[in-house]
Amino acid sequence: MTKENCQTCKLKCDIYFTAREMGIEAELAPEHVVYKKHELICRQNAEITHAIILIEGNAKMYIDGMNNKNIILNILLPSNYIGLLSIYGSTTYAYNVAALNECRTCHVDINLLKKLYYENHNFLLKLNNAFGNSVNNIMQKLISLNQKQIRGKVAESLLYLAQLYDANTFELTITRKELGELSAISEENAVRVLTEFKNEGIVGLEGKEISLKMPDLLKKISAFG
Repeated sequence: MTKENCQTCKLKCDIYFTAREMGIEAELAPEHVVYKKHELICRQNAEITHAIILIEGNAKMYIDGMNNKNIILNILLPSNYIGLLSIYGSTTYAYNVAALNECRTCHVDINLLKKLYYENHNFLLKLNNAFGNSVNNIMQKLISLNQKQIRGKVAESLLYLAQLYDANTFELTITRKELGELSAISEENAVRVLTEFKNEGIVGLEGKEISLKMPDLLKKISAFG
């Protein structure tokens, strides 16, 4: 853990700009923490003491399921916030976040974040929007868990990853097991459906690289799966 100066940070986040606008950037005193691949960034039910901003790397947000079967809610990219729930009354994390590769994060005292939230209207709106998007993603996940069959779940996950990385060809930063957890199915079923999609010419697989060759068909499978 190292003390950092926001002015030299690669990622100028909304927290810094808001604090600077309010003339209190000297109060930030951010701490940068590097997490290795698979290392927990936060643990479900642990106390929220800091707002955490992902600066570099990818991470997975997931909840503990029964019989060691986890459910991945989101894949986090740089600029994503971790710990927003504390703004809305929760004192503990409702989820785990683990690094998918080496992650560099910035930790800001949660009480300072609350001060920015309550005293700066624009910052309040930005956090509310981020929180609303997160809740919407979780609601869509619940619909998928309840109504879609296996092929539809995998199709939805592949489309989600393509949207996340803004490309129809991307490197899969999660394992086949984690793809199953993202789709709320077993690893075996995730591998089977991926193989089916490849054999049907819907996707291309080359090592960790996935190409969505027929994205419109994937959307139909996701919608009616």
